[in-house]
Amino acid sequence: MDQASPLYNKAAAHVFFLLTARVVYSAAFISLRICSSDFCRLLALAYCQLSELLRRGGEIGVCWLVFHGGNGNKNAFKSLIAAEYTGVQIELAKNFEMGVSNKTPEFLKMNPIGKIPVLETPDGPIFESNAIARYVTRLKENNPLYGSSLIDFAHIEQWIDFSSMEIDVNIARWLYPRVGYIPYLAPAEELAITSLKRALGALNTHLASNTYLVGHSITLADIIMTCNLYVGFSRILVKSFTSEFPHVERYFWTLVNQPNFHKVLGEVKQTDSVPAISSQKKPVQPKEPAKPQEVKKEPKQQPAKPKTPEVNEEEEDAPKPKPKNPLDLLPPSKMILDEWKRLYSNTKTNFREVAIKGFWDMYDPEGYSLWFCDYKYNDENTVSFVTLNKVGGFLQRMDLARKYAFGKMLVIGSEPPFKVKGLWLFRGQEIPKFVFDEVYDMELYDWVKVDISDEIQKERANAMIEDQEPFEGEALLDAKCFK
Repeated sequence: MDQASPLYNKAAAHVFFLLTARVVYSAAFISLRICSSDFCRLLALAYCQLSELLRRGGEIGVCWLVFHGGNGNKNAFKSLIAAEYTGVQIELAKNFEMGVSNKTPEFLKMNPIGKIPVLETPDGPIFESNAIARYVTRLKENNPLYGSSLIDFAHIEQWIDFSSMEIDVNIARWLYPRVGYIPYLAPAEELAITSLKRALGALNTHLASNTYLVGHSITLADIIMTCNLYVGFSRILVKSFTSEFPHVERYFWTLVNQPNFHKVLGEVKQTDSVPAISSQKKPVQPKEPAKPQEVKKEPKQQPAKPKTPEVNEEEEDAPKPKPKNPLDLLPPSKMILDEWKRLYSNTKTNFREVAIKGFWDMYDPEGYSLWFCDYKYNDENTVSFVTLNKVGGFLQRMDLARKYAFGKMLVIGSEPPFKVKGLWLFRGQEIPKFVFDEVYDMELYDWVKVDISDEIQKERANAMIEDQEPFEGEALLDAKCFK
């Protein structure tokens, strides 16, 4: 052990404590043989008390532990709360600075990859937050945090793994891209939310008939689960999201208000909003200092060489004309798309009589085509704002087709799962190939060409352009226009 470390100093203090106890014991023993005064009996009693304190060493911090990583994150909370229940004293490393302290050679000896947290013990360092929490819990023999039987122990380990792999991972996959830690991808967010809802649903079902995860008292599984949920509740899981899991809500608020949890976590408040997607701009690179200009020496004149025919470099290097979009090569259409978009935008009253009638007067079935679209995975649209973001992202990615298209997207339903349907007008008789190539969302929808000779299909198109409500018997959550 390094003689400069806090653990070395505490170990030395422990030895001194033991020697003191032995001295007290010897003095008491000698005194009792010489006389029977009350003073001597007090010395004997003092020894007995010191011996008991030594026997219960973990409860007074004899197993001195130093925690590297600060106390402001959920990975630290796990061990600190477990220590409160176990009666173990943990000292926080002084002046720990993330990004500095964890890059030092001393820290890298404890964890070669430089991640936090790390617990320094008399027997060597431990890293990984769950492993540290387990170690702290096992310092107390027959600790109730690990249950009272082998099957309790197995179930506790089961829920620790579930909490880490199903709850913690999916909260991070949803949160981290939004706060700029990793790139944001809409499909990845949808997958994270779907996976998290499935995990919370399973947890909610279990807690419907159980106060705690295992048995009838708090265990290490509850500590780790609550710390992982803490990140979600405080950063991204708004009330409208968690209200779908009432037993999880009850469980979480019960745990965070327990004295040992409250001592570490403090007051816990649920977030009011989901973090906006942070811009992922590249950092501005500092400009290099200007280099002093060198004085160029004029080259010596060489004797003139016979001229050779020059290649016209300007013609060779001239940029090639940008190829035209195939839609621009189609025969002219009587329908002027911009005129329809202006009519749609400027019509505020009598929409049916003005805008809808005007659309069909302008519509050119030879130069344009109409398409219905239906989202293939409507059963996954269980969170309103996520569904709206999904549609908004689709319309943003359709910007490359703005010159050739007009669209209406409806989000339908007053309760989840919400349905997403749309109507699109495209130049030409087919959906442009470059749209399918560039906009991945297109493959998430079923596309059906509108038969305008069918009055039922034509009326359905009218209702979508008009944002008619109810639409097909259901309320509209939102209607978005691409124009």
